[in-house]
Amino acid sequence: MKTFCGRANPTTGAMEWLEEDENYDYHQEIARSRYADMLHDKDRNVKYYQGIRAAVSRVKERGEKAIVLDIGTGTGLLSMMAASAGADFCYAIEVFKPMANAAVKIVEKNGFSDKIKVINKHSTEVTVGPDGDMQCRANILVTELFDTELIGEGALPTYEHAHKYLVQEGCEAVPHRATVYVQLVESKRMWSWNKLFPVHVEAEDGEKIIVSPSEMENCPGVPSVCDIQLNQMPSSDFTILSDVVTMFSVDFSKPVRSASTYYRVQLEPVKSGKAQIVLSWWDIDMDPSGMINCTMAPYWVKSTSAFQWRDHWMQCVYFLPNEEPVLQGEKVYLTACRDEYSVWYKLQKARGEEENKADVCVESPVCRCQAHLLWNRPRFGELNDQNRTRQYIESLMKVLKTDSVCLCISDGSLLPVLAHYLGAKQVQYFFLVAFFFLKFFKANHLEDKIKIIEARPELLTSSHLEDKKISVLVGEPFFTTSLLPWHNLYFWYARTAVTSHLTSNVTVLPQSASLHMMIVEFQDLWRIRSPCGICEGFDVQTMDDMIKNSLNFRESKEAEPHPLWEYPCKSLSDPREVLTFDFRKTVPQHCLSTEGSVNLSRKGKSHGAVLWMEYHLAADIPISTGLIQISNEKGNCEWNPHCKQAVYFFSSVIESETLSDLPSAVTYAINFNTKTGEIAMDFQL
Repeated sequence: MKTFCGRANPTTGAMEWLEEDENYDYHQEIARSRYADMLHDKDRNVKYYQGIRAAVSRVKERGEKAIVLDIGTGTGLLSMMAASAGADFCYAIEVFKPMANAAVKIVEKNGFSDKIKVINKHSTEVTVGPDGDMQCRANILVTELFDTELIGEGALPTYEHAHKYLVQEGCEAVPHRATVYVQLVESKRMWSWNKLFPVHVEAEDGEKIIVSPSEMENCPGVPSVCDIQLNQMPSSDFTILSDVVTMFSVDFSKPVRSASTYYRVQLEPVKSGKAQIVLSWWDIDMDPSGMINCTMAPYWVKSTSAFQWRDHWMQCVYFLPNEEPVLQGEKVYLTACRDEYSVWYKLQKARGEEENKADVCVESPVCRCQAHLLWNRPRFGELNDQNRTRQYIESLMKVLKTDSVCLCISDGSLLPVLAHYLGAKQVQYFFLVAFFFLKFFKANHLEDKIKIIEARPELLTSSHLEDKKISVLVGEPFFTTSLLPWHNLYFWYARTAVTSHLTSNVTVLPQSASLHMMIVEFQDLWRIRSPCGICEGFDVQTMDDMIKNSLNFRESKEAEPHPLWEYPCKSLSDPREVLTFDFRKTVPQHCLSTEGSVNLSRKGKSHGAVLWMEYHLAADIPISTGLIQISNEKGNCEWNPHCKQAVYFFSSVIESETLSDLPSAVTYAINFNTKTGEIAMDFQL
């Protein structure tokens, strides 16, 4: 059966109705899942197996039958571990139907059908009793319901319900407990993801400073966690202000409360500085003694010999509502507030205990300034990038004249303000639906200097422009709807839509863009797309086939966005410019295609191709959204930290130990369909 789905095309801006298979959502969910990443997480799997064996042994030693409840079973891996460890029976709960079906097949294939019952329900709907889903309550509770924040996937309410209705009092739990750790740091880089710094502009009539509105200065931001691969953050990018301390822990073998609460610790700063960021991670003890421990601690806390790469659990960056100066040795209180699904922090100077308690606010922070709703964290970082801003200023100075009439097409951009300051008397028009910018212009006394046009490009009329023609059209380009690098080509389509309002000799900035490509070997990211086959002795090939089937449904022919500064890779080929887009002309009717081959100049595993855009602002001023440089002879790459790059994973990986090995080249065919705005690509090793 087919179904029609409406969507706004991110590249062309058009509203489209697409005919999709009714299982499209399922396939997309499976194709983009992190199941492969979890199955490749050797440390996690080994520790779970050890913990499950120990829990089954403890129950057996008491002379009881070992009845296991496995919530969120996924592939059924943890239930199979329990059955092979001697559990008498396992109830494996999985709410996602395609996954539950796969678990039934995997359990059967491994010969555990008589010991494991897969229940395709939400755990809160499971019944217990002679006619129920479970014959009796379980005495071993096994789960893997955690995300980077620990509680973001609903672990607390799930545990709370399980203890009330599904497991015996005093049950064994694997994991037995989780502990959340925090560390206070100062970091200009991370703080730049949450606040807009003043922008200094050298204009002809002196220095101008672009400032943000006071609501933005004092805004606590959004409560959603910023989860990143903290192990890729160099130590030079932050200053440690406190030791690592335990914030709170949860004992999963006892009843769990999910109701909102708070925890407080006293910190003694080890260094004076500006407290801006709380870094946080957790570990889990698989047994009551804490001998079997699985930790997410970053590189400066634990030895690298114990380092396990994983993408399903990372580390958290929390932004304090305001930066707080702290002095070495002068104690402060850090409070963690949480609801069922998220955690947030506040820092206070040490005062009387009762006085501080009165200050605790358990309400989740809400963005009041709207900037945090308009800009995500990488976008804040991009707007705060002084070198990037300088390149736009240089370009604008080259193209603006005193009589320029300027139109800006970009989401949440500072370009209109830069254009105003850099051109004496020109009129600016700014294209954006966001009343946050009214406040922003007001804070900079520009409310009567820059006009906001709230209309789509194709609906622009000469009355919007007061019958003037546009002589300078600018864009970064940046649009909040863009996921892949080429989605920002929406600028080209918008430029085409407003053609009738442009002067015959209009200047367009950027004047053009180009798509670039490079073949790479990933240090670790390849695991998220790599089949597992056998995991801890269990055959999970069915899962591999299911992911492959879903990828082949559509996704395997598509690139996917990843912030590659978090995922080290080395280049196996030189970067190659593959397509160019001339913004000085309108979008052509015909497709833009290219094919060719790229030579592999380094030995290694060809995991995939990385693609990114480069914008040519004015003569000799390029801005790359991807590769910054290949930093050494080994081919290690440095990527733009504010953008996601497109990764096209090859379906088969060819390893070349020496350059005489085949293949010596990768052939490619890339086609940009100007009607749909989509890029199709094919690579042959």
